[in-house]
Amino acid sequence: MNEGGRIDLEDVGKLILRIMLGGLLLFHGVSKIMHGIDFIKDGLASNHLPVFIAYGVYIGEVLAPILVIVGYWTRLSALVVAFNLVVAILLVRLPALFAVSRSGGWAMELDAFFLLSALALFLLGPGRLRLGRRGGTFS
Repeated sequence: MNEGGRIDLEDVGKLILRIMLGGLLLFHGVSKIMHGIDFIKDGLASNHLPVFIAYGVYIGEVLAPILVIVGYWTRLSALVVAFNLVVAILLVRLPALFAVSRSGGWAMELDAFFLLSALALFLLGPGRLRLGRRGGTFS
């Protein structure tokens, strides 16, 4: 809100970005709650990594998106989302790095969208339309 008590368009834009990133990523997290994460455990095991790491997907695709949506610890949550995406890209999506989808788009455009949106939110912060304390390092 500006000095006159009106909402700034910049804050509305940040709210839209938060709802879009958090809301769309939350679908992936809910799917993993409903259907499990065995495929992630298998991928970790095939790369000789500890399978307990797979449970981190619940933080990166459920908890962090909820915090992003409400604007609480947004910067930290956006970093968690970005880290989650980097791990997913390295473990699963790396072969698609230079691929084109059947519709002609970049095969990794959804991954890039999530990753770059999370980085943008980390840099921009949550804006004023949010829950939680005002200011601070991880707001």
